[in-house]
Amino acid sequence: MAQDRQAQPRPAESRSAGSRPGDEAASPSGVTLRGVSKRFGDVTAVADLDLDVRSGEFLAMLGPSGSGKTTVLRMIAGFEDVTTGQILLDGRDVTHSAPFDRQVNTVFQDYALFPHLSIAENVGYGLRVRGMSKDDRVARVRQALEQVRLSAAADRMPHQLSGGQRQRIALARALILQPRVLLLDEPLGALDKQLREEMQIELKQIQREVGITFVFVTHDQEEALTLSDRIVVFNEGRVEQIGTAREVYEFPQTRFVAGFLGTSNLIPAQAAQAITGTAAGIAIRPERVRLAAPDAAIPTGDVAVAGVVLETVYTGPATRFVVETPDGLRIIAERHNDHHPTATGAFTRGDAVQAVWTADHASVVP
Repeated sequence: MAQDRQAQPRPAESRSAGSRPGDEAASPSGVTLRGVSKRFGDVTAVADLDLDVRSGEFLAMLGPSGSGKTTVLRMIAGFEDVTTGQILLDGRDVTHSAPFDRQVNTVFQDYALFPHLSIAENVGYGLRVRGMSKDDRVARVRQALEQVRLSAAADRMPHQLSGGQRQRIALARALILQPRVLLLDEPLGALDKQLREEMQIELKQIQREVGITFVFVTHDQEEALTLSDRIVVFNEGRVEQIGTAREVYEFPQTRFVAGFLGTSNLIPAQAAQAITGTAAGIAIRPERVRLAAPDAAIPTGDVAVAGVVLETVYTGPATRFVVETPDGLRIIAERHNDHHPTATGAFTRGDAVQAVWTADHASVVP
């Protein structure tokens, strides 16, 4: 039963690549990029990028390999020259400034700790190079180690720490120099899944405590959703969408965002018009789709599509059902496994069903 209702429009704060940074709510910018491009010979890695990173926010730059996100990070750090455009930090033009003149620090996936120095000596190394007195260094190192909750490890050597602990030491070494902006280039990528999830919570808590602007590069969608205040989704050197985790997930503005960030049922315009009356492509997340018996009554405001269960996939927390319609359209429905562990699902392969969702839970996608 199709309802002639439009999918919910995007929230005002979320913007796609076509809108300008000035369209957003006014907020002090820690990092500003205007018309920034980077070319390597005939290859354009970043094209005409406008971006405002708000002071004190945790911004994630998300995209597949080769999308330009790491190149943007390296240009902010000063490790790559800008081909065209301008970069400002707290309003100061640093486009052609050396890395050490930018009040920016970078944490890489390879923590690069000095193996022959203790943890305290590793953390205080930058202050030592700057000529700070030993007494002042000791006090600052103690504070930095407290921030990352590793005060007890001050006298240990790097090889005596776990991967997560070494990551926190690398973070302390960067924070002790009191940068205006901390850049993080996939620093959790070398950790196993459980430790990475633990460190995501740690990293967000540390960022809130120190109040420094964090710009975080990742290709992991779940990591970006977990950590960030806002997400910038990159694709082929351009920004597809900027918004909060909720905005970019619930209201994708392009087909790429809908498909890259999590899983979406992307229904093309022709099929969408037949199903919902909406003359545009739509995206609906699997967790918003439920299955019903073929003869079940469908509530007003819901959309229902008849089909057959083609496959079921048990993932632990949830079960996914792949439903194929008579026209060959495939729709994924996801059910949270909140029933008794020994119970089986109501539907299995070959069952005739209706895939049902609430009309305004879908997003219009060009």
